[in-house]
Amino acid sequence: MFLAQKFLSGVINVVSNNIDQFLPTDPPPPRRPAVYAEQHESDEEKQFRRVFQQLAGEDMEVSPTELMDILNRIVKKHGDLKTEGFSIESCRSMVAVMDSDSTGRLGFHEFKQLWNNIKTWQGVYKKYDADGSGLIGADELPNAFRAAGFPLNDQLFSMIIRRYSDECGNMDFDNFIGCLVRLDSMCRAFKTLDKDGNGTIKVNVQEWLQLTMYS
Repeated sequence: MFLAQKFLSGVINVVSNNIDQFLPTDPPPPRRPAVYAEQHESDEEKQFRRVFQQLAGEDMEVSPTELMDILNRIVKKHGDLKTEGFSIESCRSMVAVMDSDSTGRLGFHEFKQLWNNIKTWQGVYKKYDADGSGLIGADELPNAFRAAGFPLNDQLFSMIIRRYSDECGNMDFDNFIGCLVRLDSMCRAFKTLDKDGNGTIKVNVQEWLQLTMYS
């Protein structure tokens, strides 16, 4: 997706190939006071907020450890999803890329967006697990990522397979979700920084490191 073309005088130019083909999700809305939520949320959102409060506790925030516990409790109920469980490192990464206000935890709207994305991508995962093995094979991955909104080229697929798949090129559920969460976030960040929509962004070294290291 990205090609670093110039590293000079502390400035990095990053060029995207056909960024409009990628369909990242919208960023979560900013946090609002509880009184606003009570007055403006739909019944469905209010119900989800009650569930979130039970999961998150009194602080109404989900830490990486809490996220790991929540996700692993859920996947244990789905025997058709091949997974070794979400690791703490994977959950730290997911919290980091969804953490729009840099608190190190997920608030209600951040968690809700992640939850909805995981449900959507779970449907994609099941659809493209063509042989019912509980894994997505390397030959099934391109269509799966395309269905999730990310038509990647061969070079990117090779890189993703090396990073997220096993030795045979198969990708299990937790790696599929972890990869898509990060891919979605990075595409969203690129589109935000691409102010004039020409597929090019310019960031200095500090901005680049902040973008890539906290993820």
